[in-house]
Amino acid sequence: MFEPVLLKNLDRPDAHRLAAYEATGGYRGLARALKEHTPDEVIGIVKAANLRGRGGAGFPTGMKWGFVPKAPGRPKYLCCNADEGEPGTFKDRIIMERDPHQLIEGMAISAYAIGAATAYVYIRGEYVKAIRTLGAAIGEARDKGYLGQNILGSGFDFEMHIHEGAGAYICGEETAMLDSLEGKRAQPRLKPPFPAVEGLYASPTVVNNVETLACVPHILTRGDDWFRDIGPEKSPGPKLYCLSGQVRKPGLYELPMGISLGELVEEHAGGPLSGRRIKAVIPGGVSAPVIPAEGLGVAMDFDSLAAAGSMLGSAGVIVIDDSTCMVKVATRIIEFFHHESCGKCTPCREGLNWVVKVLRRIEAGRGAPDDLDQLRDLCKGIFGNTFCALGDGAAMGLRAALEHYGDEFAAHIDRQKCPFH
Repeated sequence: MFEPVLLKNLDRPDAHRLAAYEATGGYRGLARALKEHTPDEVIGIVKAANLRGRGGAGFPTGMKWGFVPKAPGRPKYLCCNADEGEPGTFKDRIIMERDPHQLIEGMAISAYAIGAATAYVYIRGEYVKAIRTLGAAIGEARDKGYLGQNILGSGFDFEMHIHEGAGAYICGEETAMLDSLEGKRAQPRLKPPFPAVEGLYASPTVVNNVETLACVPHILTRGDDWFRDIGPEKSPGPKLYCLSGQVRKPGLYELPMGISLGELVEEHAGGPLSGRRIKAVIPGGVSAPVIPAEGLGVAMDFDSLAAAGSMLGSAGVIVIDDSTCMVKVATRIIEFFHHESCGKCTPCREGLNWVVKVLRRIEAGRGAPDDLDQLRDLCKGIFGNTFCALGDGAAMGLRAALEHYGDEFAAHIDRQKCPFH
């Protein structure tokens, strides 16, 4: 029986308060880091745990921290990406609303490891409750000495601030988020240089996701061996899965990394609605290619889903049953990406514009025989030719829909109407 780690306090009505967090072992990881380990040792522990980023890319967290230059000079910054704009994803919001001190402690430990004295939480402006709750928790932590000057008598100074975004999906991309923090229009930067060398205000910067940072205190408290014992060797640890769509028990589930997609949907989320069959599942937010029903045996970890032609992404699992038209699903997803494109890259800006026009034409029953070939050609022109992964995610998702459900697209064109109506 798996014991929740990140959501262990979820049922406590006072879980957002400092006293409740301390009562369940809160801030012991920070104390251990400051009193028993050097910054390099903390990085080594996180590397040994093989914590991979929970924001989507799955990059090893300790390795990212290790890229920050050690030489004095420019200040170093830590940025928490709490924008959470991926449709189907709500795990970070729950952490910030219900157990915010878990994030604060994780950020304090991470800042100590990389030598940062200042951190920013970039949070979407629609998360009003999370902003208020996190702000109050920061005040509590500062009053108790977990933030501010000379934390726990260690000589380590650290402050964190909340920066409210304006609901732009592109700010989930780390360099676009940094531009927004600097007061500029949010657009992805060309890399290299990477943020660890030249990030916020042209200074070394680490950007981590909320769930990633929330794992850090538990690793310091329980050890890297404990973390590696959960889930598969290459992607260990607990994982938060967001279940939504046409399923009996939508919600947030904490389970080991590597659980099968079928077990997650059928057993934990209760399976499809009455009288329906599962047709497909989007495993990692709408930027992840769809998995057809026959592929639900795939393990929910970075490497297994990549081998299956999709990705774990944000683990926003969206269940689609057999009453749903996949042309409609694909059209709504691409409309979202087209709307949220920052417009910097020509392939993304112009390519997605044309993809939306073709998909709308097909959905409305006005499709032409060569439209499917045109969609595939547009995907080729977009994928791999943009500054960030927004265009790639859109192209990969549409290619998967065409591959697995091309007959539905063809039926729309042949019958000049949606066969589900």
